[in-house]
Amino acid sequence: MDYKKLGNSDLKISPIGLGCMDMSEFYGVGDDKESVKVIHRAVELGINFLDTADMYGVGKNEVLVGKAIKSIREKIILATKFGNVRGSDGSFLGVNGKPEYVKKCCEDSLKRLDIEVIDLYYQHRVDANTPIEDTVGAMADLVKEGKVKYIGLSEASVNTIRRANKIHPISALQTEYSLWTRDVETEHFNVCGELGITFVAYSPIGRGFLSGRFKPLVTIPENDYRRNHPRFQKENIEHNYELVKIIEEISKEKKCTPAQLAIAWVMAKRDFIVPIPGTKRIKYLEENIGAIDIKLNDDDIKRLELAAPLGFTKGLRYPEAVMKNVNN
Repeated sequence: MDYKKLGNSDLKISPIGLGCMDMSEFYGVGDDKESVKVIHRAVELGINFLDTADMYGVGKNEVLVGKAIKSIREKIILATKFGNVRGSDGSFLGVNGKPEYVKKCCEDSLKRLDIEVIDLYYQHRVDANTPIEDTVGAMADLVKEGKVKYIGLSEASVNTIRRANKIHPISALQTEYSLWTRDVETEHFNVCGELGITFVAYSPIGRGFLSGRFKPLVTIPENDYRRNHPRFQKENIEHNYELVKIIEEISKEKKCTPAQLAIAWVMAKRDFIVPIPGTKRIKYLEENIGAIDIKLNDDDIKRLELAAPLGFTKGLRYPEAVMKNVNN
């Protein structure tokens, strides 16, 4: 496996990472023991880049990941995030980027993860009411104090990225990116290339949709977040599934699965992109890693992009209230 340099850091990360969110929340109920096995199997297969956040399971995901990596910490490049505020009951209370909150969140994450330093610390969502200079200034203090190695932003606008980078180098930008979410391809890719920032692509399989698992009219479980997701609603899902048909067609030609093809397309777009598909199942982990071996030619990429031009997808990528915190 060929490892990549993380932004302007001295860290080398695997070309594909592991998103840990759905081990604890949103996509149905996970099993902690199975999730630990998934993490250990990922490391066995060469993945060293794990992604979590303090909001996933209201801290439970960090505790889970911390326990899983305790005996293999030296093999892991660990990323976590702050900024999305949740109550103890799981309620969403907004976004906070105030310096004192940044530092408190870091201390809390270090305790839950049971580690001494966070390799990559993201602001999960930009606080529109706090200057980014103040937030990143506090993150830079954490670097000076040895509690964080490198810092990143998630779902930030190009203007915010530039302002933040003037305060302290930004090593990674984490943003949703897949065949059905392509709006970052111009400005965000340009700024990442210009400033030497790694683009960490979450949901590269379109929250599982591009794998073909969610065919029109298939019932999504009651406890699954996607049940309320705009793109999975009846009025949108049949249109969106037209893209899946093309992915399935090309994947048969390439002798791979639709999920592998979707991830391979993301990886083929730029050298500085690292996808972090999430899963809590070993079989899907192993399938996702297989995307590394899928080589797409120009014709493959052209066919996929003709099937999913910018603006093709019906439905917002988050519910409207959540979209207010994106690209700030």
